[in-house]
Amino acid sequence: MEFKISKDLILELKQHIANNRDKELESLLNDMHHADIAEVLDELDFDEATYIFKVLDSEQTAEILLELEDDLRENILSRLSPKEIAEELDELDTNDAADIIAELSQDIKAEVISELQDVEHAKDIVDLLRYDENTAGGLMGKELVKVNENWNVLTCVKEMRIQAENISRVHSIYVVDDENRLKGRLSLKDLLTTSTKTHISDVYIRKLNWVKVDDKDVEVARIMQKYDLEAIPVVDELGRLVGRITIDDIVDVIKEEAEKDYQLAAGITQDVETNDSVLELTKARLPWLLIGMVIELIASIVLKGNEDAFRQYETLIIFVPLLSATAGNIGVQASAIVVQGLANGSLKEFSRVYFSKEVSVAMISGTIISLLLLGYHSVMYQQYLVGLAISISMLVVILFAATLGTLVPLFLHKNKIDPAIATGPFITTANDIFGIILYFAVAKMILGI
Repeated sequence: MEFKISKDLILELKQHIANNRDKELESLLNDMHHADIAEVLDELDFDEATYIFKVLDSEQTAEILLELEDDLRENILSRLSPKEIAEELDELDTNDAADIIAELSQDIKAEVISELQDVEHAKDIVDLLRYDENTAGGLMGKELVKVNENWNVLTCVKEMRIQAENISRVHSIYVVDDENRLKGRLSLKDLLTTSTKTHISDVYIRKLNWVKVDDKDVEVARIMQKYDLEAIPVVDELGRLVGRITIDDIVDVIKEEAEKDYQLAAGITQDVETNDSVLELTKARLPWLLIGMVIELIASIVLKGNEDAFRQYETLIIFVPLLSATAGNIGVQASAIVVQGLANGSLKEFSRVYFSKEVSVAMISGTIISLLLLGYHSVMYQQYLVGLAISISMLVVILFAATLGTLVPLFLHKNKIDPAIATGPFITTANDIFGIILYFAVAKMILGI
């Protein structure tokens, strides 16, 4: 059953905090999952959240730290000493500990590292801090089980027992050579069913997916998603095994990428959260609003240039809002499918087959819409030639919008620009200008204006 915060729970926690009833707090929270506790702390003020954080055991609070909202985690960390922060990090995997240390100031960062009790753990964390956070190196953890290809099964099992003591989950057993170069992986079934004197080199699986330390996180996510992997090894430039990436880290990458693309599609230029300041939210939203305003002003100039046309045939101007909305929707739909295809790998570059399919969809949709529009205009206004001009113009604009919506994301992707930009204001505003120009050009041609 999913945990839900109640007003009674929050009130009870506040009362225990106000009366310094630490044992009652521990009793109330100890059986809760760390993600649920983090959700509870987000409902309290900073002082109350910090109080609870210091009451609980560091083995529990270390996991809670990872689940907290950024501002609350930053506030709690600012109220802990470097030694207290180090105690939390000693309980975490290296990649999670490195993520938290990366958020600290340089002075505090050095102090915290010096306070870490496990020297090897500290070395691994420092090593991870060298990598860009958006690469495989920035995602990976050092915790893994590896065996040498020259060992026999008996030696392998003994070494695995030692290595596994400090690892919460063993996803795979990696095989390396004497130079620590990744050679393959070992099946647990083969390990259990093979003679103890058999060499690992005779039984390990050589076919293995892996990534390099400088590969982008979104590429790692794509590979793990494609091959349905729970973990993937990471190698350096020389092919040496340096870490592994697990599925929980990739889920975070996919979530962040989806949120970023969603915001880009809505015309938000920076990554923002609901708890960001008014200034930050405004800075993220204003650029596309201003661009949209300029484009709409250009559209108004285009309309003004066609005053003679709609003076003669006033219904031409009546259907401009319908034209803009329909073209915008068609363009966004087309671009959304392309962006999705680029994201999941089903579409890698321009495809004539897919392009013809999208044009066919636009032709069918446009024909139906145009016929309905022609029928409506004929019934309401009895101006059959004008109705024909408007409906044909609408069909041309719809075909143009679908073409633009299909090609622009592909062009942006080819030039290393996030194609998600093309699923929002970019397409709708571009269609407004070109759509209106095409609309009046076609209509005037048919009406002989």
